Amino acid sequence: MTKAGPAAERVVRAGAELADQIGFEQVTPSELARHLGIRTASLYSHVKNAHDLKTKIALLALEELADQASAALAGRAGKDALSAFADAYRDYAFEHPGRFAAARFRLDTDTAAASAGVRHARMMRAILRGYDLDEPQQTHAVRLLGSVFSGYVGLETAGGFSHSSPASQESWTEILDALDALLRNWPTPS
Repeated sequence: MTKAGPAAERVVRAGAELADQIGFEQVTPSELARHLGIRTASLYSHVKNAHDLKTKIALLALEELADQASAALAGRAGKDALSAFADAYRDYAFEHPGRFAAARFRLDTDTAAASAGVRHARMMRAILRGYDLDEPQQTHAVRLLGSVFSGYVGLETAGGFSHSSPASQESWTEILDALDALLRNWPTPS
């Protein structure tokens, strides 16, 4: 049985820090135990297995990212809110590359429903209220925004845009302008 509490939280936080250093996919219980200077068997009093460790790191990352996005959104609306939210994702990815990868880790349905991922969707929907989209267009727009933010930032952090002009920041700004224009002029269903 795994223990909860401050020690377990420290183990998960150490796993998240390790993910930022070596990459989320490389984090294993044995690698984390080595990093902490403890026996792997000792780690299993805090996590059940590798999947449990990755799930807990993912939940931490989702929570941190939701907190950062929420703080960025405070008092903003319209394109300003869209840009603040997108920039919060991008900043988090550059500050915490392993945790950003962890935030995209596939969670089971119940865990996902109880995670901060729900907060992310609510924040996106709050932004979209300023664009007056009805369902199912609002859901389509949430999926579009998530795809663009995750995809662009994933490519950018992997160096995908570092070999050509213009600079990726210029493209990012253009993309946010284009998203704003699309959201203001969302096609009506036929």
